[in-house]
Amino acid sequence: PKPQNAITVAVSSRALFDLVEEQRIFEEHGLEKYVEYQQNNENVILKPGPAFYFVKALEHVNARLLELYPDDEERFDIVLMTNNHAQVGVRLINSINHYGLTIERFCMTGGESPIGYLTAYLTNLYLSADSDKVQEAIEAGIASATMFTANKDVAYSDTQLRVAFDGDAVIFSDESEQIFKEQGLDRFFEHEQLNENKPLAQGPLKGFLEDLGKLQKKFYAKNERLNCPIRTYLVTARSAASSGARVLKTLRSWGLEIDEALFLAGAPKGPILVKIRPHIFFDDQMFHIEGAQKLGTIAAHVPYGVAQKYHKS
Repeated sequence: PKPQNAITVAVSSRALFDLVEEQRIFEEHGLEKYVEYQQNNENVILKPGPAFYFVKALEHVNARLLELYPDDEERFDIVLMTNNHAQVGVRLINSINHYGLTIERFCMTGGESPIGYLTAYLTNLYLSADSDKVQEAIEAGIASATMFTANKDVAYSDTQLRVAFDGDAVIFSDESEQIFKEQGLDRFFEHEQLNENKPLAQGPLKGFLEDLGKLQKKFYAKNERLNCPIRTYLVTARSAASSGARVLKTLRSWGLEIDEALFLAGAPKGPILVKIRPHIFFDDQMFHIEGAQKLGTIAAHVPYGVAQKYHKS
């Protein structure tokens, strides 16, 4: 598809594949040894990384869209966006072909930051294993997250893309989270009830949720609602009675549907995510990322909002 029609998902090589050993060689022995190792092993297929099954699920959605809308270009376009050197490209191509992935666009920046290219590629979502690059992309206004591998292997759906989002500082702005962090829980509840009918401002991942919603509606239009290959989840630490109404009214005001909304009232997110088995779970707090990881969920950290200040301190 042409970039202006596609939903472009840019994925780094370390998010798509397991390059832990290769990264160790780079850090301990330098660039030349790293490139030499990659060239010597270019016929050794790389193992899947944290974004691999998410990408596979995106491609399944594309296949279904092409069946229903063969002439429509509004579908996912996956771009490999890496600061690897071009000499490493053969191994990446061999691995992509081995798994039957459809990744035609490569951007290999030879050690330079890829962030400028993200804008040129009209990127809707950027996933990387490098938190500094993700932070840079977020500051440039691009929906981005740092990928973390799950600590356990679990089975993922082959027929349905499942995407789970935290609410505050992910889909929504961090306005309410600021009040909670700085003035406490009681003031937060009071603020949310007072502002129940005032929509929250958008957060960094609102656009990607919107993109998923647009594609879902294409399936609904073909009477495929019950067989839709995309399912979205809101998994929030908010409590429903005290602060849930504002969240649901905000989504309604944006014209967005979310398939499942889980208000956990401060309970851990990990056990719920085990039940959902999302291909990716977006959250702004490392505490929740680590809890999800331990129980086998592939989590993606969104470095946005007031929680980052508290995390660093």
